[in-house]
Amino acid sequence: MPLTDANLVPQAFFPSFEVLRPAEQTAAFVFSSPHSGRIYPPEFLAISRLDPQTLRKSEDWFVDQLFSGVATLGAPLLSARFPRAYLDLNREPYELDPELVDEALPEHANTQSVRVAGGLGTVARIVADGEEIYAGPLSLREVIARIDQLYFPFHNQLARLIEETAHSFGYSILIDCHSMPSSLMPPGAGVRPDFIIGDRFGASADPRLSQLVRETLMSFGYDVQMNRPYAGGYITEHHGRPSHGVHAIQIEINRGIYMNETTLQAKPGFDGLKADLNDVAAALFAKAPALFELRSAAE
Repeated sequence: MPLTDANLVPQAFFPSFEVLRPAEQTAAFVFSSPHSGRIYPPEFLAISRLDPQTLRKSEDWFVDQLFSGVATLGAPLLSARFPRAYLDLNREPYELDPELVDEALPEHANTQSVRVAGGLGTVARIVADGEEIYAGPLSLREVIARIDQLYFPFHNQLARLIEETAHSFGYSILIDCHSMPSSLMPPGAGVRPDFIIGDRFGASADPRLSQLVRETLMSFGYDVQMNRPYAGGYITEHHGRPSHGVHAIQIEINRGIYMNETTLQAKPGFDGLKADLNDVAAALFAKAPALFELRSAAE
């Protein structure tokens, strides 16, 4: 179906997200996977100068599958179905690139952020390796349609899940799930750890909770670092309010431990990593409540 004034967003993107809900929520956790969408409809490909394989370089490959087991353990998982190359949910809603749009942007648009300067705003101009996505500029109407029809519904659903969880348990813990390239830039600079935990340097979550996540992952033999170079993006910053009982932690997984980054295929270790993440989640669900009981007692 071609893009028209009445339908500026491809219908293949609807429903735009999926929520895996437990039969009963028994843990004060919400998981999100905003970058694992892998639907690339003809309408999107027609306006891109890149083939689907190249567009997928921005994708958080398999991350929703790696964390899908949390629903059976008692926590919901929210995943976007559309790709990051089409719309990035881990940005401000109007973090827009004037080089990408053929009209003047609204005054409330943030055109000066570091991410926009790098071509990676709410509607990205480039994929992860720097290649330009589009053959020409986009209309402002199309960009706003993506935000209205895809961005806000996802964030509204995430806010509802967080609010429902906080209402039920007295607090809520958001785990925002991502993946990262295995190699540091520039080429030859080394490799990244297995995981990077981001809590905005303590601003988006109780540091004791972040440390619990790190220690639990390390107990499974993984190399885990904190906040550098990924301290958490817009989702962590926007939804994390520790003083209000809402904690947000970003997890970045090194793609090299579970997939071939050239062929974009899962490695044999994929199932083992998924099993470990299930066990990590179960351990966190069991241990995290004690942190908040201790805090309540101290207060």
